[in-house]
Amino acid sequence: MKLVSANVNGIRAAARRGGVEWLIAQEADVIALQEVRATDDQLRAALGPLADWNLLHSPSEVRAGHAGVALLSRWPIEPTGALGESDDQGRWIAGVTDGLEVASVYVHTGQAGTTAQDEKHRFLAAMGKWMEQRPGAVICGDLNVAHREVDIKNWKGNIGKAGFLESERAYLDEWYGRLGWVDLGRRFGGEGPGPYTWWSWRGKAFDNDAGWRIDCVLAGPGVADRCRGFAVGRAATYAERWSDHAAVVSEFVS
Repeated sequence: MKLVSANVNGIRAAARRGGVEWLIAQEADVIALQEVRATDDQLRAALGPLADWNLLHSPSEVRAGHAGVALLSRWPIEPTGALGESDDQGRWIAGVTDGLEVASVYVHTGQAGTTAQDEKHRFLAAMGKWMEQRPGAVICGDLNVAHREVDIKNWKGNIGKAGFLESERAYLDEWYGRLGWVDLGRRFGGEGPGPYTWWSWRGKAFDNDAGWRIDCVLAGPGVADRCRGFAVGRAATYAERWSDHAAVVSEFVS
């Protein structure tokens, strides 16, 4: 199974920039999307030939044009339910396809010292509970948390800020420690720094590789050793970018 995960930063804008053509060229079996920002009809229209695939989509029901996650597969997908009590924010969708449970996640950005940060912590805690119950699953998506200093270029400048708070990083410590989940980007990417997956559109962040590694594929202890490869689909040049995120690509064997 070849699995591609991408924060598209709006599927309609990504499609106009060539993102759908890029996804098609990967010859993936399963595609996880985040920040779709579209209705069901808008998503299918933007996907072009991919609209014929089996599709699960969770748009935001509380803020139109915001968030939204989706799963596409060449095979049938059986949805496996919400994360926690609510799935109306378009941040989580999961299903079983070809015998593997896959989730697409878009974690809140958060803001230190606000209720938005409290909500982010609750979401990360709910993810941990889900992961503990599903050691044979895979999670793909935008965590909006850089785990360690090697996962963010300007880590000193982001101490105390959302995305690099010790309280956020502690959840990832638990996932990769006590729960035994594996961050495939780090396993295959070495000790770092990077490889980064998000760069601001502004300034020279992309050209200087001043990024964050927040787009991940996480594998439960029961399935991690089935992964045979992982890569970051970084655009060759700024002009070729179709999102402010790079897609991540992983391959699993049966």
